[in-house]
Amino acid sequence: MPDQEMVENRDLVAIKDWLCRQPHLPHEVDDILLLRFLSSAKYSLEKAKKTIDLFFTVRSNAPELFCKRDPWAPEIKRIFDVTDMLPLPNKTKENYKVFIYRLSTTDLDLFNFVDAVKTFFMLADTRLTEDQDVPAGEVPIFDSANVTLKFIGKINLSALRKYMIYTQEAMPIRLKQVHVINAPSYIGKLYAICKPFLKTEVAKLIKFHEPNSDTLYKDIPQEILPSDYGGEAGSVEQIKREWIKKMEAKRDWFLTNDKRWAVDESQRPSSCQDARVDKLKDLPGSFRSLALD
Repeated sequence: MPDQEMVENRDLVAIKDWLCRQPHLPHEVDDILLLRFLSSAKYSLEKAKKTIDLFFTVRSNAPELFCKRDPWAPEIKRIFDVTDMLPLPNKTKENYKVFIYRLSTTDLDLFNFVDAVKTFFMLADTRLTEDQDVPAGEVPIFDSANVTLKFIGKINLSALRKYMIYTQEAMPIRLKQVHVINAPSYIGKLYAICKPFLKTEVAKLIKFHEPNSDTLYKDIPQEILPSDYGGEAGSVEQIKREWIKKMEAKRDWFLTNDKRWAVDESQRPSSCQDARVDKLKDLPGSFRSLALD
């Protein structure tokens, strides 16, 4: 048996044993998800334990994002009508998984920010529990071609902060690069909204690319992108539909998951307190409290 596989099996047994002894945390967690926590923590058991605890704690403190999740619900279908969210089928030579997120229309009448974040996390759960391959890193590409200044009025600051804490500190991933393509002239105003919630090390990973530029291809091979971007991975619509089907196939899982993965705070040991959870409640009151210059 390869050494790496021996380490994974040993640490998986250790983390499952630890999890079963945590009275406040859920005990039924997919092995592949636990392996992702170990991989993202570079097989540091203590770091993995803290991330697992925060992963479930954030979810329990954000019921608007993690409860009553039905892939067939009209609000979820509406989000897929006005957005494209898709993991790409092929990885980079560094074994990085690449994702594309974009608005598919400039008409924001049907766009709800909380529903969009909820859908984003449903897609993430589908991938993290169904995809048996653990990549060496992840690279999101945000296409801002259809983002206008009207989008600012759609942002829910509470949901944005929870999204930022969860994706930067609680998800079992290794973020390697972040690309914003087709960046408009006013991208600075949109970035200013996110900046207070960005960790310094994540902010350093962000690269902005102007419309009609090919600078993205210095980091991401064009051939692994969808045909909409001149690549060979199939169309955005085709890839998106495949992931929607995968998500809908997990409907029963989603409908029971909010109960199975709930945290019982009354059973939390005093030694397991995490100050980061307080950030979920310490929210700015309005856009006037954020610098948009």
